[in-house]
Amino acid sequence: MHAVRLHSFGPAENLTYEETEAPVPGPGQVRIAVAAAGVHLLDTVLREGRAGPYPDRVELPTIPGREVAGTVESLGPGTDGGWAGRRVVAHLGMVPGGYAELAVTDAARLHAIPAGLDEAAAVAMIGTGRTTMGILQFADLGPHDIALVPAAAGGIGTLLVQYAKNAGATVIGLAGGAAKVARTAENGADLALDYTRPDWAVRVRRYLRDKADGRGATVLFDSVGGATALAAVDLLGAGGKHLVFGWSSQGLHDGEPLTFSDAELARRAITSMSVLGPAMIEKAGGDLRVLEARALGEAAAGRLRPAVRRFPLADAAGAHRALETRATMGKVVLEP
Repeated sequence: MHAVRLHSFGPAENLTYEETEAPVPGPGQVRIAVAAAGVHLLDTVLREGRAGPYPDRVELPTIPGREVAGTVESLGPGTDGGWAGRRVVAHLGMVPGGYAELAVTDAARLHAIPAGLDEAAAVAMIGTGRTTMGILQFADLGPHDIALVPAAAGGIGTLLVQYAKNAGATVIGLAGGAAKVARTAENGADLALDYTRPDWAVRVRRYLRDKADGRGATVLFDSVGGATALAAVDLLGAGGKHLVFGWSSQGLHDGEPLTFSDAELARRAITSMSVLGPAMIEKAGGDLRVLEARALGEAAAGRLRPAVRRFPLADAAGAHRALETRATMGKVVLEP
């Protein structure tokens, strides 16, 4: 089979498309003929040799990737025969191997892809969608809410905008550049602005004054950190929620999330919390599959429409470069 392998840590060019042995499914496992493999920003961190959220660096050589969708083409010993030939999607967890024509995973990780949903969309929902559903557990959005979404044209941002609109909330989406602003508006944002322009916060305040009776935003979905997030926090009203799930504006590898002292939170009359990791898992009852199923269901029903940027499997390096330079909108997917 063909796969993308990493033999040495470093730049995107270290990802090589080559022939390698096909994986063999073990007991309780399946082998999937991959139609779409998800690319995550974390993949670029691991490629450079950083551990990211993991205790150690990945072992080399490796086939990156932890999200796949395709058709079950063979079964390991003792695996339920009902999975044979079915279209499935799976998050591989801590085990890599997704950037390939064939991938192996435990049958317990599989979800059947709902009818009418293509593999690329399913991959987007099993990873990005799962995270979005996890974040939204902390928001409890309704018609009374004014949601502020930086990075609104990204994979998670796209879904947050759509979900908030479906919940009846007023949505203010921020994105970098005219094309991303236009995409944010197409997704339903009531106000879409370019946060690279110096007047964006002034324009949000004017909108809140004229269209929202002067109320502040009620929830900020913060994946950017830095000066943009700080300016956005200033737009929260009393009782507002600052939900942190990233800090990309401070540098992908070395940045830190925007945090506040208890005294500052009390002065602002807001709450602030990180919603990734243990907090998200605990909120989901310890089972991330609940969030995966919820995300797939929202997409199957047409309520959420993931944005997908497709690359050939052989151009995984190009996909990584596009992610690192923020030249993408939505979820990046490799297709063999």
